[in-house]
Amino acid sequence: MTSAALLLAAEKESAAVTDWAARIGWVVGLGLFVALVYWLMREGWKWRGTLQGDLPELPDAPPEPGEAKLTMSGRYHGSTTAGQWLDRIVAHGLGTRSRAELTLTDAGLDVVRPGAADFFVPAAALREARLDKGIAGKVLTEGGLLVVTWEHGGRLLDSGFRSDRAAEHHAWVEAINSMIEKIDKTDNPTETEGAR
Repeated sequence: MTSAALLLAAEKESAAVTDWAARIGWVVGLGLFVALVYWLMREGWKWRGTLQGDLPELPDAPPEPGEAKLTMSGRYHGSTTAGQWLDRIVAHGLGTRSRAELTLTDAGLDVVRPGAADFFVPAAALREARLDKGIAGKVLTEGGLLVVTWEHGGRLLDSGFRSDRAAEHHAWVEAINSMIEKIDKTDNPTETEGAR
């Protein structure tokens, strides 16, 4: 055998030595970095909840809400300050995404969320319903999200829902907006109607 062949055979037999201490150091360092980022995100979430501490407790559904006008099952994607789709509201569990069962009655909108806090929006607090494409970290196709604007504690809030059957969104927008118009007419009759 030639010396070149011997060198080639020796290279094949010896493998690179792994520096386990350096590898373990990198893995531990990366794990600590991920834990730090997670902790900072959690503290930011809690800080946001503290800033929104002036938001009163959410109302409970009345014991007899009346007959259901519409029902929907889907997802609750969160609530934001109305008109500011990135200003997430996290107080009282409103920032928690979850499955949701919505029921619209004459009393208002009942939102039942398995694994998260349920809430109820009284009919008098409803301000608008519309189709939109995004809310606080969730962006869908145009009109893929049902956004309900409501008032709570002197603030206007937008809550985003996505039905399991997106075709239902239009019926919800029409029903909520007509309900709001009916409430506005009974609360604020025009002067000519009052003169009759």
